Amino acid sequence: MNRPVVVGVDGSPSSLVAAEQAARAAIRWSRPLHLVHGYLHPLGYGVPLNPYDLGIPAPTEDAQRMLEETARELADRWPGLAVEVRQVAGGPGATLVEESRRAELLVVGSRGLGGFAGLLLGSVSQQVAGHGQCPVLVVRPPEQPIPVEGPVIVGLDGSDPTLGAVRYAADEAARRDTGLVLLHVRSDDSDREAPDEVEQGAAGRVDADELLARAVATVRAEHPDLPVEQRTLRAEKPASALVQASGEATLFVVGSRGRGGFTGLLLGSVSQALVQHSHCPVLVFRPHPDDRS
Repeated sequence: MNRPVVVGVDGSPSSLVAAEQAARAAIRWSRPLHLVHGYLHPLGYGVPLNPYDLGIPAPTEDAQRMLEETARELADRWPGLAVEVRQVAGGPGATLVEESRRAELLVVGSRGLGGFAGLLLGSVSQQVAGHGQCPVLVVRPPEQPIPVEGPVIVGLDGSDPTLGAVRYAADEAARRDTGLVLLHVRSDDSDREAPDEVEQGAAGRVDADELLARAVATVRAEHPDLPVEQRTLRAEKPASALVQASGEATLFVVGSRGRGGFTGLLLGSVSQALVQHSHCPVLVFRPHPDDRS
């Protein structure tokens, strides 16, 4: 199945940066690119009746021009890139989640306007992060250039979803012609009650060296020539350690669920800190529905 790379676009600077990163990903993975604009009824909400009782809203000419102009600019920059544009009636979060069911990759900017406003801080980001059905790339920060050099870093905890993230990160590193860093973070304060993201029983505690060795073996089997570095960090605040590590990366990959330092990564404070404060784009890995057992 030739699943597309899908990016949410609303004309904001953040979404246009996301569209550029989505185009690069589409080229790397030899996929078509779909630019999607989710829009609500012009009456919005907070009125005495459901505005959708008046009928499904029509797409706007301004949004269509914005999408088509963005598509032309991307096609001019990357000849051979297949680009489609589409406006979809409905809430932005629900729109993106539905698109993710058929996407190879879903790309969103860190902030936007209109249908994608407050993406990192509001309900839209939580909905996309919690219910996206494919890998989700959050492109941030908008106020500084996207890193083009540096390794791909992947957070490792040994759970099956995270091992999937390791494979995805290795594929990305190979396609970007850069190295891969396998990073395991362990809380430095064993006496303090750990938050949900880092809590684990003694029976479930796995030696970091063993985790890293298994991950390295997996990567070497699929990418024997890929440069791979292993790191184990102990930190009082794992979230701060991850954010600091992102400063040298071109991409940070995390699993959608796990144990150890990354348990509940989509919903917990560690993941929120990384997505909101990372110095590079963050990819939250979740296998496609067709790839799940």
